[in-house]
Amino acid sequence: MTITSILISAVLALAALVPCQAMSHESPFACNRAALTDTARKRHFDELGPALRAMIKNIHELRDGFEFQFPADPVTFRLAAEWAAGEHLCCPFFDIELRQEREDGALWMRLSGRPGVKQFIQADLAKWMNR
Repeated sequence: MTITSILISAVLALAALVPCQAMSHESPFACNRAALTDTARKRHFDELGPALRAMIKNIHELRDGFEFQFPADPVTFRLAAEWAAGEHLCCPFFDIELRQEREDGALWMRLSGRPGVKQFIQADLAKWMNR
């Protein structure tokens, strides 16, 4: 047995002792508004968010979040993609998906995540829910 194989065996044995949870980091349920520059924050919260909220056509409640339907045009898709990129920076605990259905189908944005995210969405995006 070489020294390299002994070291690899020791590292693998130690890794097996460390719980997977300890190796992953989950961010807290809080918006990190400092993740965006002043200009980006203004665009995200004062322009993109209100514009998208006004375009919501439908909302589907999911087990772990919500899906929002928007008009399926290129301009709205770009707005939703820009909003999603900003939201990912300030709320990294969201799973965010944009989905365009085939054959001129609907545009959906899904916000979901681990336990507690759905309740965070309900509180943080209350204006989106009560349009």
